[in-house]
Amino acid sequence: MTAVIESEEHKALRSAVAALGKRYGRDYRTRTVAEGKPPAELWAEAGKLGYLGVNLPEEYGGGGGGIAELSIVLEELGAAGSPLLMLVVSPAICGTVIARFGTQDQKRTWLPGLADGTRLMAFGITEPDAGSNSHRITTTARRDGTDWLLTGRKVFISGVDIADAVLVVGRTEDARTGTLKPCLFIVPTDAEGFHKRPIDMELNAAEKQFELVLDDVRLPADALVGGGTSHAFGSGGEDAGLLQLFAGLNPERIMTAAFAIGMGRHALARAIEYARDRTVWKAAIGAHQAIAHPLAQAHIDLELARLMMQKAALLYDSGDDTGAGEAANMAKYAAAEACVKAVDQAVHTLGGNGLTREFGLASLITAARVARIAPVSREMILNYVSHQSLGLPKSY
Repeated sequence: MTAVIESEEHKALRSAVAALGKRYGRDYRTRTVAEGKPPAELWAEAGKLGYLGVNLPEEYGGGGGGIAELSIVLEELGAAGSPLLMLVVSPAICGTVIARFGTQDQKRTWLPGLADGTRLMAFGITEPDAGSNSHRITTTARRDGTDWLLTGRKVFISGVDIADAVLVVGRTEDARTGTLKPCLFIVPTDAEGFHKRPIDMELNAAEKQFELVLDDVRLPADALVGGGTSHAFGSGGEDAGLLQLFAGLNPERIMTAAFAIGMGRHALARAIEYARDRTVWKAAIGAHQAIAHPLAQAHIDLELARLMMQKAALLYDSGDDTGAGEAANMAKYAAAEACVKAVDQAVHTLGGNGLTREFGLASLITAARVARIAPVSREMILNYVSHQSLGLPKSY
């Protein structure tokens, strides 16, 4: 299922990661979930092989590639049944933001560890009263001498229990206008005043979700991504928070698309194998068009979603943030829809077997919906396309 537009390097990367994923497979993922443990062994090996940091700068131990390469890693691991959700967060969002906007000290401190997997960073943006509306974020940082005091709440933050720090989206007061503006802070998870509480989820996943309470967390001045106040467009500091935020959100959408495509491919592969082998009356069930055609449609939808994902990654890696924003949203939407349909059809193809633990598809019914909901709902993507692409007026 390799797109013909891929370079030889990308094909080689895809093949190598697929081989790694196959050695772990769905059984490994199922076991870690049952034990309530993160996929630490796969994470560590992927880091040693250079796959976790393939998008990060070579001078800090990365592969010097981009989101195009990292999306291949996540897609192939997902297709093998062992996706690494924190790839979306640690190297894709946090690593990208620090590589593009961090100070030299921040880059030296964090990027080598994020690249080889020995350090991990979570991302905190969502709040109880500010889901899709980032303008309503109430987590606030105020100055106390040269330090910052950060106060607020976050919800549905992935992997906090295994993270060394959380890249927190907060707001600071503009001394010139008095208005609040977004800023990003690197917050160690062992900081005083930093409290986490696991959220009880129906979703069975190795990576847990958390609510965070930040109670006057004291941070040094250099915890602000980019350092102090900056007056240069595109650089770090207090005046670049919005730019930094969107520099992280586009990779998040592209990687969520990769996560969904990998999951859809895994479900589809299981269904195809079953449809070839399962015989009722005189022929394998895959010979019947009622079984074959929906699987063919699922394959087409996944291929189309991947093409949009590749376009989004290409635009982002080439520096076209505006074009990447549109394509990343479309890719995330298309991949989520394709994933849900592929999983549903896979379960339906297996019938009762599709709901057994033996075949491991039933758990994907819930997991597939995550791609529709997070990090932004499909309805908000349709709003984005309506307004930004089609030029239609807003209703809010």
